[in-house]
Amino acid sequence: MFLSALIFGLLGSFHCVGMCGPIAFMLPIDRKNKQKGFLQILSYHLGRLLTYSLIGLLFGFLGKSFFLFGFQQQVSIIAGVLMIAFILFPRIFKKINFASKITLLIGKLKSTLGKELKKKGNDTFFTIGFLNGFLPCGLVYMAIFGALATTNAFSGSLYMFLFGLGTIPLMTAVVYLGNFTKGAFRKKIQKTIPVLVVCIGVLFILRGLGLGIPYISPAPVLDLVSANSFCN
Repeated sequence: MFLSALIFGLLGSFHCVGMCGPIAFMLPIDRKNKQKGFLQILSYHLGRLLTYSLIGLLFGFLGKSFFLFGFQQQVSIIAGVLMIAFILFPRIFKKINFASKITLLIGKLKSTLGKELKKKGNDTFFTIGFLNGFLPCGLVYMAIFGALATTNAFSGSLYMFLFGLGTIPLMTAVVYLGNFTKGAFRKKIQKTIPVLVVCIGVLFILRGLGLGIPYISPAPVLDLVSANSFCN
């Protein structure tokens, strides 16, 4: 499951380039001093990773609550179904328009980001990355579903951290090279992303079904405990 988060972030970063690429490209990094510039970009990524980890911590904690009440399998199935539905029925989710519910907050966030982009302080890049992580993004929503399906806060945080980690290579390339992913190659990757999301959704559904398939659909913990008690 954690490997899926890393792959999800890696391939999903092609989508991130279109959404957050302009922000990354506009970062006021020191292009004359390569070492300083590298540290500035690293600080930016650390800010994003912190945001994703905190979000994962919150939803992982929520997932733990479901686990304690015996609803974890159902949550895993629901998360998988939502991932697939997000891809197959995008118009439904567009009508819901989550971002519009918090328009004022997003507006302030973008305004703060704009101000930070004009600065060059030591904490500027970390702050931009931290704020960037809160911007509405469909792929982040998908990753949140994954974090929600974990069994504890740490796992949820790790899932989102790995997702963010997967986005770093391409987002770093954007900073140095600009939007270099135009053309047929990017279109092919963009077509791959929905397939990947559906596959991950299917894995979450299988995990929730508890079919007893090692690593893919392990048997529920309660069933294992009952089986061991019966054997003893």
